[in-house]
Amino acid sequence: MTNQFTSDDHFARHGGVHFSPNASAEEINQFVNEMPVDQRDSFYEVIKSLSDQGLITLHNDGILADGEGQVGGSNDC
Repeated sequence: MTNQFTSDDHFARHGGVHFSPNASAEEINQFVNEMPVDQRDSFYEVIKSLSDQGLITLHNDGILADGEGQVGGSNDC
């Protein structure tokens, strides 16, 4: 079974988590920039905070992307 993804599908660069934005890129960037430095240093904390604030929706669908953006991974990963 092959999953077809659209330009609306987003995957975090680090960790490959599948998510949908619920706010503009500017709003998300502003929120992250205003986070305490110790929280911004943790990818987990950033993604969790964005989700907790409703700025993104995380999809618990088991679909991930590798560091090169290849959905489902690649032979190198």
